[in-house]
Amino acid sequence: MSFRSIDIDAFDEERLSEKEIFEFSHSGGGEGIEQQSPEAVFASVQVKEVEARSLLQKGNAANALTIAIDNPPYGLDRDNAKELNAKIVMDVLNSVKTTDIPLIVKSLSSEQQDTLMKYIYRGMATPESSSSSAILLNWHEKLTEIAGVGCIVRVITDRKTV
Repeated sequence: MSFRSIDIDAFDEERLSEKEIFEFSHSGGGEGIEQQSPEAVFASVQVKEVEARSLLQKGNAANALTIAIDNPPYGLDRDNAKELNAKIVMDVLNSVKTTDIPLIVKSLSSEQQDTLMKYIYRGMATPESSSSSAILLNWHEKLTEIAGVGCIVRVITDRKTV
């Protein structure tokens, strides 16, 4: 048996499954978006889409981005909501002028900057967004300048994907 075909994580006794990660991180109570049904999460993302598009039409991209990245859908069985929310974020990022990027990034909190970096990496990972790769690289550059390299490390090591 080749060493490359062995799943070494299967031998780790302290390994958490994705389900256990979400149960552990939200065991404190409260009715967060992660504890709702997948249908309710998708409906809340659809409401978010309407609000973000309305703000984009008014030319308020900063608030549209804030709405799009706040309370992202995490968890299992939320692929439709994750895809729709990623599409909303990509639409907002594509509509912002390059000169406005630093001002918008500076207005975000540290947690929002980390979430934005997750969506930038998700956009780079999807082949259908290849037309916006240059835009995503601009956002990545400005976000890294402002938030620092720690933002990249936090996003890469975070088990919650958007």
